[in-house]
Amino acid sequence: MADRKIVIAGTGSGVGKTTLTIGLMAALRNLGHQVQGFKCGPDYIDPTFHTAVTGRSSRNLDSYMLSHDTVKEIYTRASHDADISIIEGVMGFYDGKNPKNNVGSTAEISMLLDAPVLLVVNCQSMARSAAAIVKGFQCMEPRARIVGVIANRVGSANHHRIVSEAIEQECGIPVLGYLLRDDQLSMPERHLGLVPSIERGELQPFFDSLSTLISSTVDVQRIWELAESPEVELSEDSLRIFIPADSLPQSQVTIAVAKDAAFNFYYQENIELLEANGAKCIYFSPLAGEPLPAGVHGLYLGGGFPEEFADKLAADEAEHVRQSIREAISGGLPTLAECGGFMYLTDSIANTNGQTYPMLGLIPGTVRMQKKLAALGYREITGTEGNFLLGAADKAKGHVFHYSTFQPGVAADKQTDAQSHDSQSGSIKASNPQPEMALRHAYVTKGLRGTKPEGYLNEQGNLIAGYTHIHFASEPALAQRWVEQCKQYKQLKEH
Repeated sequence: MADRKIVIAGTGSGVGKTTLTIGLMAALRNLGHQVQGFKCGPDYIDPTFHTAVTGRSSRNLDSYMLSHDTVKEIYTRASHDADISIIEGVMGFYDGKNPKNNVGSTAEISMLLDAPVLLVVNCQSMARSAAAIVKGFQCMEPRARIVGVIANRVGSANHHRIVSEAIEQECGIPVLGYLLRDDQLSMPERHLGLVPSIERGELQPFFDSLSTLISSTVDVQRIWELAESPEVELSEDSLRIFIPADSLPQSQVTIAVAKDAAFNFYYQENIELLEANGAKCIYFSPLAGEPLPAGVHGLYLGGGFPEEFADKLAADEAEHVRQSIREAISGGLPTLAECGGFMYLTDSIANTNGQTYPMLGLIPGTVRMQKKLAALGYREITGTEGNFLLGAADKAKGHVFHYSTFQPGVAADKQTDAQSHDSQSGSIKASNPQPEMALRHAYVTKGLRGTKPEGYLNEQGNLIAGYTHIHFASEPALAQRWVEQCKQYKQLKEH
């Protein structure tokens, strides 16, 4: 049985993969097709674009964090009722976890799914040399099926013709279109306002313009034809981790999930695995002044951009929100806080302008923003004793990406002497910092630079927090453990 899917790969980061992907999705949607989006690797922003354009929840496909069977399962579950799947690559086509192999790369995903590949090449300031680049990508991995090329940043239609003649003669595959380098359309900055702008529909004119542009210089119909490929099949003995929607168990506990412009980074599979184990997930917005919903049995504070909204999160008007979360966690509510959620639970967030805003004070210490990247990459995660999600013998995988560092400190009620209040901004400015204190870590993480303890586990053992974004599908049992912990909390509250 045939399937339709195409991987949008690039020779490197910044060559125009996302622009082409979104434009192609919009063009196909305008032709009446149901389009399913996917993103290779651990990215949250691009799937948000995909979801807005296609009207379907985009999914991440990651062959390092997840088993090959799980990648296939995620793909087949999401694409089964779509007309075509568009899979956006990450970085360069062969870039992944290890420079010596294809693990975690877009190339590995394309081979795993037997998907044809459209290679985006930055052709600025070159002609025949573009063919040498494409040829190299073809020869690097013969099992990868590069079926066409998009020439990006060409100077003119004539430049496109010259590049196309060279590539088609030397590489034997068609150049299916081009984008001019002087086109005024450029992707919005991946910053604090992006997600809410997408959700409010403010970028729809941009998406429409991209659709028109792609339709005028790219052979969309030919791409549709080249996307026909073998159906992805799961073997009979493959381990299935997801439950069909019509077979989900009756909800036994409720988990509150923070969802707004400050907290919005969640893998959809994380939510679905919680639901598959008997949790009902409901959403609330701390940024909009919504307190923790009453009667919940768990709390999920995901990543996002709390530092960009620190003034609103720290405002006097939001004290009832902070207090509702503070009281619930202090009362034993099973909680996972990742990256931005972790930052929100610390004593304070200090921005790059020297202003410090008080947060919930449940994790002793200050988060300090910086202009350079503090950490990036995959993490192998090992739990610790007392961690209800991952015990000392349990392992999972995840990733980190943040521009801040965490400085452990004394408890919040002892920090007043080390802070001065700025009456004009409402923020707190640090004076003499207190010495660091030892905290109980939530897990041990291993990355390119070695192994180190990470995160925070409170004395009660109900709060797990840290910078690492955990993909639950890398260890599905942790979703079950969280739901079980929520059941125990529910029973305690009922007696």
